[in-house]
Amino acid sequence: MLQKGPLHARIIERFDDMSEQLQQAARHILEHPQEVALVSMRELARNAGVQPSTMTRLAKYLGFVGYEDLRSEHADVIRVSADGFAARALQRDESVTNGEGLAQRMLQGLAAQLNRLSEPDTLSRLSTLAERLGAARKIHVLGLRSCHSVAWHFHYVMTLLGEKTVHLDGPAGTAGDALIRATADDVLLVVSINPYSRFTLEIAEAAREKGMAVLAITDSEVSPLVSIAEVTVFFPTESHTFFHTLTPALAISEVLCGLLASQDRKAALKELKRVDQHLSSMNTYVTTIPRRKI
Repeated sequence: MLQKGPLHARIIERFDDMSEQLQQAARHILEHPQEVALVSMRELARNAGVQPSTMTRLAKYLGFVGYEDLRSEHADVIRVSADGFAARALQRDESVTNGEGLAQRMLQGLAAQLNRLSEPDTLSRLSTLAERLGAARKIHVLGLRSCHSVAWHFHYVMTLLGEKTVHLDGPAGTAGDALIRATADDVLLVVSINPYSRFTLEIAEAAREKGMAVLAITDSEVSPLVSIAEVTVFFPTESHTFFHTLTPALAISEVLCGLLASQDRKAALKELKRVDQHLSSMNTYVTTIPRRKI
């Protein structure tokens, strides 16, 4: 699902042996392969948050004489989506300053990202992940900081289908306590993106030590979760704004809930009827604006 440049396999193979700065530069090239051919080395370095010299050192580390050799290898393999969004995004058209123009570009970008989720590799990973979740006794769900919304969404929808999920969201730093009674028949579904929460990785390691399978939804093939996850689904986070987008991750959450519900439609419908009856008895929802009492 993530777009792959010509150095994709080579970078991943050598990533763990790179210095922190080289890893930062390499990660950016993995996630934005078109930029190598479309922008200058200085701009690429600035976008990656490293010095231009780091790009030169990375090129030599990967076996090139210099950066220009690395760049030329990308020149003929720019991958552009059918609607041209990728190219327009990388051109960084500064003329788009009005709200409607920015909104259009953001929505076009989200549409392209969601479309990439339907590529065969991602569909296969989603199916495998759903099967693994469905076979588990309990699903412990973890997503911290910006990823909290994705984890909570998955947990909330799953509570409508039964009591299979445990949301690791304890107050006062007690989130990990929910693993006390976890067994090897349980799984941990973890959501995390760069920069990766230290506590998230610690909980994931603790779950693996208990014999639980770790299942990850993350943003890169060099995410630290990849090395410990049994199944990993990747999603893009690039955005036209100053913050990451989590829309593709939320889409993955919805798809997983749908796949899990479809594994036993009769049981799912039974639970949903129970939920409807309870919510109705509590007068949870209204169809008109309640009249104010005078």
